[in-house]
Amino acid sequence: MSLIIRLFLAVVLFLSSAGGLVVEIVAGRLIAPYVGMSLYTWTAIIAVVLAGLSAGHWIGGLMAGPGVGRQSIFGRLAGALALAGASSLLALVLLNDLAVGLLSSGLGQVTIVVVLATALFLLPSLFVGMVAPVVTKLSVDANPNRTGAVIGTMYAVGTAGSILGTLSAGYLFISWIGSSGTLIAVTALYGTLALGCALLAGRRPALIAAVSIVVLGLPLAGIGIARGAFVSRCTVESDYFCIVIDDFAPYSGRPSNLMVLDNLVHSINDKTDPSLLFSPYIQFVDELARRRFPLDLPGVDFSAFFIGGGGYSLPRSWAATIPSARLVVAEIDPAVTAAARDHLWLDTSATGLEIHHRDARALLQSLPPEPRFDVIFGDAFHDISVPTHLVSREFNAEVAARLRPMGFYVANVVDGARNPLFLAALVRTLALDFSDVSVWREMGEGTGAGPDGRVTYEVVAALSGVPEKTIHSAFGIRRSWQRIPIADLLDAGEVSAVVLTDDFAPVDRLLAPVLFSGVPTE
Repeated sequence: MSLIIRLFLAVVLFLSSAGGLVVEIVAGRLIAPYVGMSLYTWTAIIAVVLAGLSAGHWIGGLMAGPGVGRQSIFGRLAGALALAGASSLLALVLLNDLAVGLLSSGLGQVTIVVVLATALFLLPSLFVGMVAPVVTKLSVDANPNRTGAVIGTMYAVGTAGSILGTLSAGYLFISWIGSSGTLIAVTALYGTLALGCALLAGRRPALIAAVSIVVLGLPLAGIGIARGAFVSRCTVESDYFCIVIDDFAPYSGRPSNLMVLDNLVHSINDKTDPSLLFSPYIQFVDELARRRFPLDLPGVDFSAFFIGGGGYSLPRSWAATIPSARLVVAEIDPAVTAAARDHLWLDTSATGLEIHHRDARALLQSLPPEPRFDVIFGDAFHDISVPTHLVSREFNAEVAARLRPMGFYVANVVDGARNPLFLAALVRTLALDFSDVSVWREMGEGTGAGPDGRVTYEVVAALSGVPEKTIHSAFGIRRSWQRIPIADLLDAGEVSAVVLTDDFAPVDRLLAPVLFSGVPTE
């Protein structure tokens, strides 16, 4: 075997390994608009990809048996790569219909994630997994006196390719060409490598490979194009989120847009009236703040810190209605801010508005101890994906130290309608640093558990008591909220809630009942 062919084999292994890891990273981004991102999502994706690679390695070893000639092995290698490309493209074609069908099936979210990841990404991983043992067998046959060194070299080449794939997907491709574009590029890469291997297998295999790509690839691509499978659902695909902007005017009867981050409607903004707050939990924060502080007085000394910006509904409202306010927003994703500016009418130059594209905890710790804030609003919990470093006792102590005596911290929490274990843990943890911790829930028809048994709660932690038991909106949309004793939500005999710390914050375990449940619990 010539040096050129040996180098070609190393390139095939390097690039196919890179493609396999690109698919793994892209898998999370492709299914996030349907099921969101959580520890369970990534666990399912990683497990499915590893299962596919493992099965592929075993099959590839059988393909490269001792009685198989070199040309036949190259032909089989071409077939594996071609199937890896076809199955990768097929994943895009099937994604939407399969995800929508599973979401309406009544299965729990974890089950949906596992089934979706398996159906879409097991085969691409299996087929590309066949490549490594076949290429290694060919390389060993070419240099049988250095078997150990050759095997070690091929392992190193494959690992290096995997590293490149991980880095290029996370830092380059998704940001520049999106998830769909990245998977199409991987498909093209696999096809090119398949043709190269087919050429080394002989004229006839090369001709068969070329015809197969045309006969099978073009119809599949045509179906995908006709169904819009290759067009991203995202208005903007950032390093953090699939950001979707949609017209809300058909529902509001006014010029208004909504922002979806992955699978969650995060903000709805009215074009002409920033004070009109469509989201109940955002309106709740506004109503509570107006009861505790004289926000209608000219020149009132008022300041707020926002953990997460999203569509900037409340910062935008307060910037318009409280011109003297200092509003500090920690939004980790610059693309989210840009989308709010371009599509949700955010004036980033508004007086008093300070936007920092940093992690909220790091920003809060970097600020001087004075002046402190009247309101700290935690809105970085993305559905049931919760940054654990923003719920710990250590973070709560930072928040408490940054509040004025009459100030309050409010966190928007999604948990089950019954026995919300994460909510209970958060309340217990907050109670260690705040004198008054209360749980609030919107009242009225249609505000109970969602179709998946989840409820949106507002947790208020204050340094001084919050005397209200119910709050009725005085501005905007007519709504009411009721203070709920946490004990009323927990099952009898439930063990004491855990204290969340930087070292131990089992958020995903506490939210597991919600994740595994596919039916309402109330």
